[in-house]
Amino acid sequence: MAELPPILAGKHFFAPSVFEPENLLREARRQKKLPSIEVPEICVLDPDGDIVRALGNAGRTGRSPSWACYHTELYEFEHAGELFGIIGCAVGASFAVLLAEQLFVSGCRLLISMTSAGHAPPPYFILIDRALRDEGTSYHYLPPAEFVVAEERLVEAAMEECSALAQPLHRGASWTTDAPFRETAAAIEDCRARNILAVEMEAAGLYAFAQARNKPILCFAHVTNQMAVDEGDFEKGEADGSIASLSVIAAAVRGWRRLVERGPALVAQRSKPPE
Repeated sequence: MAELPPILAGKHFFAPSVFEPENLLREARRQKKLPSIEVPEICVLDPDGDIVRALGNAGRTGRSPSWACYHTELYEFEHAGELFGIIGCAVGASFAVLLAEQLFVSGCRLLISMTSAGHAPPPYFILIDRALRDEGTSYHYLPPAEFVVAEERLVEAAMEECSALAQPLHRGASWTTDAPFRETAAAIEDCRARNILAVEMEAAGLYAFAQARNKPILCFAHVTNQMAVDEGDFEKGEADGSIASLSVIAAAVRGWRRLVERGPALVAQRSKPPE
């Protein structure tokens, strides 16, 4: 038996990939006879799908004319003077990163994930500044480490804009898991002792991709539940929380715009290769 499990062994983190997302999308566009048009430069992943559904019910979305992904539909909508792309039900780190790879080669310049999460009495928002790597995808992009961190300048700019919002919003760590139904009492207590604010399923993978590919990504958690240990949980508020979520997303975009206007392109921190 190997000394390391396959998830940690033989990853060659800084070697180029053989299977590139632009090649997949090229063939998908050919098969589907789709035009080569860029997606909106700001895109949102909506793992719960509540934002997509609320916007659709209000007649505010249209399907992207060129999105060639085999697994999802990309919808476009306008909000707060910006054009957005949004994909619903992108649950889990592996799926979220698969979509992030394809979005950034299709014209996306900023990706925001707005997931729901469980922890202390809700509701409130968290801007995730680091994520505990208790999933698998991040280990294909970065060498092993306990946490993966968000790009600090992007976090600070978003927090500055979000400070004026009516919604309670905190900055802190999350626990990214691949197995929500294996959140044991001992694991939860361990995370609380380390001041981890919420548990979710995407941030560690997305932030690892962001570092490895130098892409700007922000992950938010809308804490809406206490893991249904009591009845009456998972209530998000008006329009299933979409109105509040969109106000947070718009504030984050304003922060990113200010960074872009200031000067050099936003570049995520890159982890060093193992010694």
